Amino acid sequence: MDTQAQSSPAQSSQAQSNQDQSASIEIRNVWKIFGEREAEALAAIRSQGLEKAEVLEEFGCVVGVADASFSVGRGEIFCVMGLSGSGKSTLVRHVNRLLEPTDGHILIDGDDVMAMDPPSLRDLRNRRVAMVFQNFGLMPHRTVRDNVAMPLEIRGTGKSRRWQEADRVLEMVNLTGWEDKYAHELSGGMQQRVGLARAIASDPTILLMDEPFSALDPLIRRQLQDQFMELASELHKTTIFITHDLDEAIRIGDRIAIMKDGRIVQTGAPEEIVMNPADDYVSDFVAGISKLGLVYAHTIMIPREQRVAERGPVPEGALRARHDADLNHLIDLSVQQDGPIVILADDGAEIGIVDRIDLMRAIQGSRGGDE
Repeated sequence: MDTQAQSSPAQSSQAQSNQDQSASIEIRNVWKIFGEREAEALAAIRSQGLEKAEVLEEFGCVVGVADASFSVGRGEIFCVMGLSGSGKSTLVRHVNRLLEPTDGHILIDGDDVMAMDPPSLRDLRNRRVAMVFQNFGLMPHRTVRDNVAMPLEIRGTGKSRRWQEADRVLEMVNLTGWEDKYAHELSGGMQQRVGLARAIASDPTILLMDEPFSALDPLIRRQLQDQFMELASELHKTTIFITHDLDEAIRIGDRIAIMKDGRIVQTGAPEEIVMNPADDYVSDFVAGISKLGLVYAHTIMIPREQRVAERGPVPEGALRARHDADLNHLIDLSVQQDGPIVILADDGAEIGIVDRIDLMRAIQGSRGGDE
């Protein structure tokens, strides 16, 4: 009996990302220190290994971002998360140079953002990178259509053309019929959809989303997450998504970076973050996360040859599952039979075995026989 698990939107997005491994965004050793003595503070951090509190006491400076490095592939959704004050929103504002770093390098499609002159930087912000904020940022005196069309108006696009484009993207976010309304006539969720439509209307290659759904009620937030993932799959926009909600990061992100005190303490796929937290800080974050829809067969399986050598032949008629079947699916199969489950590669080859002991260890958070 062959069984195939369905891919989630996030998995589909990851597959798209894997088609092109070239980096769209590169953050290299970026520091941001706030204060008049930022250069002195950075030198002391490097020479003496000062901590954030020590920098504040000695130099009166605040470390916002500390030696952050990562790259984001084309079409990837890269989530940056952490507690309030961890530096995540500060970090994302360096991508389009809303903030100037104290040190480090930022590249977009190979272009050095730090070397851009004012006209090039304006072009970057207006054509290549769009940002969606938590507070919506709509102009109250403009209609929904005019708010969405504003980036095109700044470019000098004619009224007829920019309205046509605004109507097109408003349809994408299910706001057809609201074009002539004003912000105060819309709910919070609708206002955020206008903000998303405005970002899409400029047709950027990169989206920067700074906690865009955090101020919304849980049900509306989840609906907008669904809509965003559908749009991301359709448009293949490279996205840095800032959030303080690990559930949201896991649901949306192809990869996640977790920040603490300005530093990135772990970067990885959602499954890796949950199954192998780098330290106690990350462990506390993932402690309440259900692994059932997040951990996959290829992570917990024992290679077929090893399983046969250790526990004997696999019974004939054993159920089968793909390598990307999640724990939920594997548990359902385990209920149907007493024996092990054979794990298949994409080409149908038998590559591993999962039995109930492996499933229980995965549910408890361990892998294989590590514990």
